[in-house]
Amino acid sequence: MAIEERPLAAGNGAAAPDDGAVTVVTQTRVAPASYDAFAQWQQRISDVVAAFPGLEDHRVIPPRPPEQVDWVILQRFASTADALAWLRSDDRQRLLAEAQPMLVGRDDGHLVRADRSGPAESVSVIVSTRIVPGQEAAFRTWEQRIAATQARAPGFQGYRLEPPIPDVQEDWVAILRFDTDAHLQGWLGSPERRALLAEANRFTAESHVRTVRTGFDQWFRMDGAGSAPPEAWKQNMLVLLALYPVVFLFGALVQGPLLQARAGLPFWLALFVGNAVSVLILSQLVPLVSDRFGWWLRQPGGDRPRIDAAGAALVAALYLAWLLVFARWS
Repeated sequence: MAIEERPLAAGNGAAAPDDGAVTVVTQTRVAPASYDAFAQWQQRISDVVAAFPGLEDHRVIPPRPPEQVDWVILQRFASTADALAWLRSDDRQRLLAEAQPMLVGRDDGHLVRADRSGPAESVSVIVSTRIVPGQEAAFRTWEQRIAATQARAPGFQGYRLEPPIPDVQEDWVAILRFDTDAHLQGWLGSPERRALLAEANRFTAESHVRTVRTGFDQWFRMDGAGSAPPEAWKQNMLVLLALYPVVFLFGALVQGPLLQARAGLPFWLALFVGNAVSVLILSQLVPLVSDRFGWWLRQPGGDRPRIDAAGAALVAALYLAWLLVFARWS
């Protein structure tokens, strides 16, 4: 199966050729036996796309079955023209041809303009819908009804509708954000949504729903629905930077002297309390740390190697500083 390319406009009108940063979102299903080969192929894609003008970020989110079975590839470019140059390049077409034996079923690709107005999403779905020709007005009327209904669903955070571009792509694409997976699944399986989808059968040629999840993203403030999350290794480094002093200080000041010595809690219970408190503190602390390191998490593509190295070196230096401080303490 070929990876389908569906460049999209933002808002309710056609996109201008160069209308700001855009993200190519590709959701690909891979045969389980080909996971290792596909990961190696993705590294080759990363090396090739890094040389293309306008690339600002490239991210690969592996599947997390059973909830998310797709690989999600996010490539942010400075403009639509830069993204289309990559999508239509001979290098990309050659690499896609090599990947076809590893893929299963239909693959979706969309070009989504950055939207900085929405909140950072915890979990999102991309719904691509192909409308029967001549039924666009009926779809728009129906779309307003489902948008109003889903806005009342528990945990709803935001919704965007991306229209087709004549002679470029045929699908309408809806992007929904919910605060938790439970709330998202509640809406997707709700009787209200099923009834509305049944009404849409008469003017819908086909429709596909894909879910995107990431790891520590709820702790990292994002630029909007079109922005890719920070790379996992950077997230992990910053979480450790914030986690170590919280765990050390709570253990030295609270867990040992108060919970264990004074309250008499056993170690296993005091440790659980400490972990619970640490997670609560990190939910407030990590976003503040990520703001300070925004220059590293969301750096321009042209300076990526230098800034990657500088940010990693700075975080490592802060690790060392914490170690020296707490070595003196203890």
